[in-house]
Amino acid sequence: MSSLALALLLAAAPAAAPGAAPPKPLSTYQQREGKGGHGMQGARPAGAKHGAAGQHGNPADLTAYAAGLLDAKRDAWQKPDEVVKALGLAPGQVACDVGAGPGYFTLRLAAALGPTGRVYAVDVEPALLGKLKERLAAAGVRTVTPVLGLADDPLLPPGSCDLVLVVDTFHHFPDGVAYLWRLAGALRPGGRIVNIDFHKRETPVGPPVAHRVAREDFLAAATSAGLVVVAEPTFLEHQYFVVLAPAGAAAPTP
Repeated sequence: MSSLALALLLAAAPAAAPGAAPPKPLSTYQQREGKGGHGMQGARPAGAKHGAAGQHGNPADLTAYAAGLLDAKRDAWQKPDEVVKALGLAPGQVACDVGAGPGYFTLRLAAALGPTGRVYAVDVEPALLGKLKERLAAAGVRTVTPVLGLADDPLLPPGSCDLVLVVDTFHHFPDGVAYLWRLAGALRPGGRIVNIDFHKRETPVGPPVAHRVAREDFLAAATSAGLVVVAEPTFLEHQYFVVLAPAGAAAPTP
């Protein structure tokens, strides 16, 4: 092969995410569920219909969708303040909200971290990040960095986060194991990844059961990504709440 052909071949190859371990082969879970994603944003609010989808699998009417995600009625079952308290964050730390949307958890994380903390708010939908920016401006919050991520990469700086929070979003990732590898690469020493998602059964709220990832299947994906469970709070009625750390790391529990 000529040196020119070799250079062109290398240029065409996809680049690995900074700080991330090379993605492993598909797990049994991924082979069974397939690699097709539904976008990154979280579960639809109570009463929302799964009609025509827009970009990234979100509903075409993103204004109504964002309003539903921020609906105060969600608090009754999502228990956001209890969730943030259970995360055990300290002022000045750095957290990431993956699938942040209009910022239901983002602003709460920013409040918990205080003026010396930082929150990376990752989403793939520009319109939802636009709504988040409006809310940040209205609240006078300047400690949040919105990040327009890719479907398969949050584009986080390596070694930057004390905690990564993923709520009602994992089932949207096109390759869950590879995405978890990338999230692990974004952790600081002692950092944690928290996944909150719906049990794979009928519940009064949440996406169709067919779109959900069962707890045991998520744990299989986490194991394939080199992660171990360090805590599992049980106060959410419809969802599992799993705290993970890289295997062998001494991560504090909430």
